Amino acid sequence: MAKCDQGYLCEICGEEVASIRESDLYLRYVTGQMNSRELLASPERHLRCNAVVGQFIVHRDFDMVTVDGPFSKTEMDAIFVTEQESLITRGWQRLQELAELADTLPLSDYPLPEFRTQGHGSD
Repeated sequence: MAKCDQGYLCEICGEEVASIRESDLYLRYVTGQMNSRELLASPERHLRCNAVVGQFIVHRDFDMVTVDGPFSKTEMDAIFVTEQESLITRGWQRLQELAELADTLPLSDYPLPEFRTQGHGSD
């Protein structure tokens, strides 16, 4: 495949992030952690390669990710963990929807509803 035909490459493993379904970059966008201008300038990672974030995805269709050490969710405040699990899991579910809808939606409609209304999607 020609370099220009490749998608974003994961900064951790170097492999192509072939689908929005596994994109840490788009997860950050849909969960309001970055605006649309940052998408082109930010590094990409597979969700599995960014285990610190991936550990917060709690869904039967996502193989659990564990982290050892101080960044493990077992070492974090329980309220923070619950909030992150809710947000990041909802974001991951949104990525699964977007994999089917992305061609029909403007980029500004990708974020979760609460982040669209705050303007994160159109920045």
